[in-house]
Amino acid sequence: TKNNVLTQAAQAMLAQANMQPQSVLQLLR
Repeated sequence: TKNNVLTQAAQAMLAQANMQPQSVLQLLR
């Protein structure tokens, strides 16, 4: 379902954010 895909995508983004906080800050700028 779409909810499943969105949840998995969100979890993947959070995992990358935890490993690469600086890159995430750059994206937010």
